[in-house]
Amino acid sequence: MKMFTLKCLVLAVALFLGVLIGMQYANDGIVETKGAQHKDAFSAPVKVSEDDEGNIEATVLGKDVEGKTLKEKKEKLEEMKAYNFFSSIGKTIAGLVEGITNKLLDFLSSLI
Repeated sequence: MKMFTLKCLVLAVALFLGVLIGMQYANDGIVETKGAQHKDAFSAPVKVSEDDEGNIEATVLGKDVEGKTLKEKKEKLEEMKAYNFFSSIGKTIAGLVEGITNKLLDFLSSLI
């Protein structure tokens, strides 16, 4: 069983690396096909740079991304009093499954 898991893991990693290499190769081919004058049009999809003040700026697909700290995001969510409907349903279902499993295990252990 351990060898099977190891083989599957190695295969998955090899395939993932192959996909990444193929994407890079395709990007290089597109840039080469367009010619040297259009090299800027096919830049990296994600650019991260640091300005003079030490702030990190990120650009994803040509759009600037604002960097916020975790505290700022948490405060914003608390101010909004965010409520995730699916999260509450998931917690309810998890509690229900846990209760049923505990009762089932108690019943089975009482039979033994």
